[in-house]
Amino acid sequence: MGKSMDLVIRNGVVVFPDRVEKADIGVIDGKIVEISQEISQDGKEVIDAAGKHIFPAATDGHVHFDDPGRTEWETIKNGSQALAAGGGGVFFDMPLNSSPCTLDRVNFEKKLAIAKRDSVCDFGLWGGLCPTNLDKLEELAECGVVGFKAFSCFSGIDEFPGIDDYTAYKGMEKLKKLNLPLMVHCENDGITGKVTGLKNAQNKTGVKDYFEAHAPITEIESISRMITFAEETGCKLIIAHVSTAKGVELVTEARKRGVDISCETIGHYLILTDEDVERLGTLGKCSPPIRDAANQQKMWGKLFNGEITFISSDHSPSDPKLKEKEFMKAWGGISGCQSTLPAVLTHGYHDRKLMLTKVAALTASNVNEVFHIEGKGKIQTGFDADFAIVDLDKEYVLDADSLFYLHKVSPYVGMKFKGQVTQTIVRGRTIFQDGKITAVSGGKLITPARMS
Repeated sequence: MGKSMDLVIRNGVVVFPDRVEKADIGVIDGKIVEISQEISQDGKEVIDAAGKHIFPAATDGHVHFDDPGRTEWETIKNGSQALAAGGGGVFFDMPLNSSPCTLDRVNFEKKLAIAKRDSVCDFGLWGGLCPTNLDKLEELAECGVVGFKAFSCFSGIDEFPGIDDYTAYKGMEKLKKLNLPLMVHCENDGITGKVTGLKNAQNKTGVKDYFEAHAPITEIESISRMITFAEETGCKLIIAHVSTAKGVELVTEARKRGVDISCETIGHYLILTDEDVERLGTLGKCSPPIRDAANQQKMWGKLFNGEITFISSDHSPSDPKLKEKEFMKAWGGISGCQSTLPAVLTHGYHDRKLMLTKVAALTASNVNEVFHIEGKGKIQTGFDADFAIVDLDKEYVLDADSLFYLHKVSPYVGMKFKGQVTQTIVRGRTIFQDGKITAVSGGKLITPARMS
């Protein structure tokens, strides 16, 4: 008899990459070592998952946990706990809104130390690309960043300036050699900045004024321009938080031409509309903004046919005081990382019959494949034992008290969900169970395999 199992999960319905079926799972040293109809061997820990579905724990490729420097907005501790409560096992933290931003080795290491100390989830760290740090990309690559993030417009943070065309082009040339992706927040700065200035001068600072300043063309034009640079340089490009179906179409057309490109979308673009934002006020403000219902329906179509690669949360909280302003001047960010998987189950699987294998791909496996993260995102022997155990038919209304964010606010509070996460496991270790966080720390740095 071989080494005894550390963990055996019995009687669950497992969501594999290509099928959904009842199976037992055996874990040793944090890895999946056996998957079979029935595991006879006992484990040091045994979980009876009868009546539950077992998904690969979600990987959120786009969060802003704000450590270090803006811990009055959010923390890695709170953010990772919230992610765990929503079935997440891995996050990739953005180089802003932390302060200092992650633009060099020194500040990468500051964030890494905090994440090692405080995160209950495994984590990857993004590096930033700005006009001010073109000479720091190599050292950030050596640190193990999952990729680089840039803005084609004002980021909202003065110390993280948007890229001009020279920086975009030269940066992509470097990242091609480093074999790391660039993710770009795509909005045309000339249009958004000019219209915003005109609106403010006229004291027109409402919801519809903001929508006009960030009209769909601002995203579409910027995506098109970034694709041109990527096509010329050969850099792997990821379009951040696509909000428009036309933007997705540009990505699809470029991919067909051979451009190494993919895109993510965010849960709030799939379940909220512009009318919801008018009702919610600044709680629903984000950038790019949430669009109309007709566009949302098209986005679901793009999701079903595989044009959208993965779904993230773009969890971007702030000090609540920054939301207590006129809409145009308020902070643009939504807190949502605790609700991504339940939202996709509710609005995708239950409402639209999205296959569970597709749910797992969009929330776990695809993002790890895009970033060349080995051993994460699938329920497969040899992979990390990262699971979200879900009561698929359990209905609940999200209340603020159940949120683990530093500030218990979200546009999803009061919404009904169907599909409740009951337990989250990372490398065989339970980090969330029955509404409670069961780990203090333990997350480890995840780095990409450097493909030649």
